[in-house]
Amino acid sequence: MYKSEIKEYFKKHSEEMIQDICRLIRIRSVREASMDGMPYGQGPAGVLEESEKMAGSMGFSVTNYDNYVLAIDFNEKEKQLDILAHLDVVPEGEGWSITEAYKPVVINGRLYGRGAIDDKGPAVAALYAMKAIKDLNIPLNKNVRLILGADEECGSSDLSYYYKYEGEAPMSVSPDAEFPVINLEKGGLGGAITAEYKDDALISGVLRINGGDKQNVVPGRAYADVFGLSKIQIEESCTNVEKLTDLHYIVEEYNDYIHIEVIGETGHAASPQKANNSVTGIIGLLTSLPFQESNSYKSLKALGSLFPHGDWAGEAAGIKMRDEISGELSISLNMIDYGPRGFRAVFDSRCPLCANSENMRDVLERNCSQAGLRFEAGSMYPPHYVPEDSILVKTLLKCYKEVTGREGNCVAIGGGTYVHRLQNGVAFGAAMSGKEYNVHGANEFAEVKELITCAELYAQVILELCC
Repeated sequence: MYKSEIKEYFKKHSEEMIQDICRLIRIRSVREASMDGMPYGQGPAGVLEESEKMAGSMGFSVTNYDNYVLAIDFNEKEKQLDILAHLDVVPEGEGWSITEAYKPVVINGRLYGRGAIDDKGPAVAALYAMKAIKDLNIPLNKNVRLILGADEECGSSDLSYYYKYEGEAPMSVSPDAEFPVINLEKGGLGGAITAEYKDDALISGVLRINGGDKQNVVPGRAYADVFGLSKIQIEESCTNVEKLTDLHYIVEEYNDYIHIEVIGETGHAASPQKANNSVTGIIGLLTSLPFQESNSYKSLKALGSLFPHGDWAGEAAGIKMRDEISGELSISLNMIDYGPRGFRAVFDSRCPLCANSENMRDVLERNCSQAGLRFEAGSMYPPHYVPEDSILVKTLLKCYKEVTGREGNCVAIGGGTYVHRLQNGVAFGAAMSGKEYNVHGANEFAEVKELITCAELYAQVILELCC
């Protein structure tokens, strides 16, 4: 349906689309403290404002829901399809080498910049899919609405606000993951493990530990300050640990303490096995050293025994499990703040369909308690599943094959996308299955050709579902 016209349209307008993606990448839309009229701070509000200008210049009707969400409508007819994308991003982090995070560049067919693939690039591709249909004067019998949110990375409170005022469309898709179709998203549990000491860290020799800045990001760097051991002794242990973990340690000596930095590899908490966790790396190193026994050091070793480096499946914590449909459970310890009187460590987990409060949450809480640690977590959030034989899934797979020439299939993932809490919503793109784009890491990128293919795909889906 209008396949050749749409393909020809994007041959003429692809550069324009890429430049508009760059407009949004240049805005540092990381969630910060709330301000008057800006629930997520200046950056997220600014990127919504710029998107409103962009969509308005294309002739679309735009509604701003108090800087939580921006809604862009194709027409005023009955709503049939919602496309949900987000414009907030995770912090830039360390290690950018090709460009700076908010200075987008295209090199060898790749667009580099924070948000290029997660999720500003796909969001603009969906907007241009609507623009292509509009510019080609193709009539739609029903409405498609593009919903652009500003808080996906920190819990999706933007959508909670939006759905107080609006109902779900009969069908929803989100370009916030990968192709072909993700119809199953694992459930999960996030929370904290804490401890308070009756003695202080001056007894053990571990003064402070710090690492990680987001619950759903596996950290690439962590730090510790210690005393009571020689630099040579610590460096020897670092060398041994490096051989086993591929982590890199930097040890610097000051007048009254030794500073240790561990460098791993940042990644998304939905796939902790693809990263190299610096927080568990620093804990593993410190608990292998002969510091003096104390309540604080005992608590740190207890935490390390539950979360040993490399154990992303939760075996040591007693919660390892899997099922045939959704695969394995994963868990990662992504933040720690350790000081003289106590510590707080934050974890993230992604749970298969077979997981529940009894065999996952309660077990983890019990094992923490037995180790002398305090467990702080709410209820597990449930998995999300849309059957393969639904009209929505069948249509998406049909369009995928027609545009790409490849057979599609349904996929289960650990990450929760924007449609996780919607009754009839699935993730559809924008990453191509099996490819790495440095999502949440340094040098995040998107393939320009793939973004164009995404725009063509979304246009076909809109036509199939709304004509």
